[in-house]
Amino acid sequence: MTSRLVEDESGASTELGYIFTFMLGVLFLSMFSVWAFGLETSTRENWNTTAVDVNMADIAAAVERADTASREDSSVSYAEVVTWRLTEADETEFVLTLDDTGLSLDHSENELDREVSISGTGYGTYDGRINLSGTAEIWIVYHEGVTYLSTTRPDF
Repeated sequence: MTSRLVEDESGASTELGYIFTFMLGVLFLSMFSVWAFGLETSTRENWNTTAVDVNMADIAAAVERADTASREDSSVSYAEVVTWRLTEADETEFVLTLDDTGLSLDHSENELDREVSISGTGYGTYDGRINLSGTAEIWIVYHEGVTYLSTTRPDF
């Protein structure tokens, strides 16, 4: 039995087909990964801005209720707790301020900065500046003519 070498190139096209199919699969998976990452990022950013907006609306509403209580009787004391909804932003960078012009939230990421106007119809002044690092509850307090923010429950 003698063997002879045959130069057959028909298998090369099959091998090239396998390589191109593999490369096409890698391309599709890469594109899917980029799309999924973008979707996750936009969802997270949307959650952050929505949570901050709802938090600010809740706090502003509580300040308005404190103003209403101050108009009822000048010697009244009022306290209300608002639960801060957590975000994925760095909460150590949040600074919440209450003054005569309104409620403002400052963050190093400027897209999370917020300003909310208040009516300012209470019988007193407004004061308060708190860092929200580790804060789950914010107290809105009216006592002795001052509406202020606090992270601890007031002792009346």
